[in-house]
Amino acid sequence: MTVVAKRPHALRDVSMHYCPGCTHGIIHRLVAEVIDELGIEGTTIGVSPVGCAYNNYLYFNCDMVQAAHGRAPAVATGIKRSDSSKQVFTYQGDGDLAAIGTAEIVHAAARGEKITTIFVNNAIYGMTSGQMAPTTLINQVTTTTPYGRKPELHGYPIRVCEMLSTLQGAVFIERVSVHDIKHIRNAKRAIKKAFQVQIAGLGFSIVEVLSSCPTNWGVNPIDALKMIEEKMIPYYPLGNFKGADLEVG
Repeated sequence: MTVVAKRPHALRDVSMHYCPGCTHGIIHRLVAEVIDELGIEGTTIGVSPVGCAYNNYLYFNCDMVQAAHGRAPAVATGIKRSDSSKQVFTYQGDGDLAAIGTAEIVHAAARGEKITTIFVNNAIYGMTSGQMAPTTLINQVTTTTPYGRKPELHGYPIRVCEMLSTLQGAVFIERVSVHDIKHIRNAKRAIKKAFQVQIAGLGFSIVEVLSSCPTNWGVNPIDALKMIEEKMIPYYPLGNFKGADLEVG
């Protein structure tokens, strides 16, 4: 019998706690597949955030460390500097990275820390009941913006990739999506390159993944994927913002 697909070894064979239609599970699998393909499970350390993915240490077979809210880049910096032979990644949501952790990610990138960040942007605070996040779109309804986000009251959504691309220490920055098969494949390629950049010791790398949150968006999973394509991508354009031409092994 020909095996065409199987669970990555770096992803544990357990049920996940995510809501139906949430795309965190897809992103977890992509990270695990990359770890398998690069043969780095034994030398990889992940840093878990606060947020919907707070307990992703239950799902990955590599070593994992729990960080305080927003502090994953600082924890990852300490780990990487103490043992540069390890591949260190943070897995963070938009509330964790782009709100309480903004200073952490900006300065990790500015210093050129040789870590990889997987940044999951679903434009809302997922775990804490659907409040407005720094990435919430204009006119998007949340529990704290019941009439929609208004720029004169709440400011504008933060484009993290564009902001970090101005920093010299950040060497690979790409925004991807997981709303269909084609884009899932592209997301995997970007995640793999981000890890390869770290292995090559070139500097800081980040992949932003546009993700869905059907529960807090108040739509079914299929419509949530359509919302990524029709509403998120126009404001958060996909593509490489830095390092597209980097030569990595």
